[in-house]
Amino acid sequence: MKKILDYVLSTLYLIHFGLTLLFFHLAQVIAYNVFGKNAHRKVVDYLNFSLTYGLYLTGAEITLRKQFQIPHNRPIIFVANHQSTFDISPVYWFLRKYRPRFVSKVELKKGVPSISYNLRKSGAAIIDRKDGKQAIAEIARLGKLIQDEKSSALIFPEGTRTASGIMKPFVTGGVATLLKRAPDALIVPVAIDGTGAFNPKGIFPLKSFAKLTWTILPGIEPAGRKVEEVLAEAQEEIRKTLPVYTL
Repeated sequence: MKKILDYVLSTLYLIHFGLTLLFFHLAQVIAYNVFGKNAHRKVVDYLNFSLTYGLYLTGAEITLRKQFQIPHNRPIIFVANHQSTFDISPVYWFLRKYRPRFVSKVELKKGVPSISYNLRKSGAAIIDRKDGKQAIAEIARLGKLIQDEKSSALIFPEGTRTASGIMKPFVTGGVATLLKRAPDALIVPVAIDGTGAFNPKGIFPLKSFAKLTWTILPGIEPAGRKVEEVLAEAQEEIRKTLPVYTL
């Protein structure tokens, strides 16, 4: 019975998912070209709202936990573990007040309705992992942008998804580059749990009645410290928040 529900509810959500991407792609194009960047950002907010709470169609339980009041008067670098594609829309929606831009792989720059358009127009760092110079330049540009705007960047320092929940070591290069151009930034860890188990075998079928949790952890001041130490602390705080995963 549970497997049947998985297939039925997954189908409902994925229909919702696809229609949402198509509708909001058109809405983004109109908003950006007719009304400007602020209107575009509002449309993207509601895109992520729809993708996030559409997860209720699978019976999912969605929880945001905040252990820290994030300041608004300085740039923020959110660092999160990465379990699934479904990490992204909720974390954007929950952090929308801080205007987060993602560090994203170049493969997503084209071909995905709504997602690709937003990455191109929002100021996200779109990096080619095969071209180190291009990647550093893009991340540096994003760092300067969040420093100037006092907005935020969101990066997954593992560099890839780990559906098992067992984190890979955090890679320091992206965060180090952001901090060079945004020296006033605060590091805020975000622990994401449950999304890997939600789609362990790809996008279909999804696991119905999953418990999905995003936890905003206390900020870490990076000033005067090595990036390696700061990221190791951030990863350890995330790890302590997650269940104990085993292979």
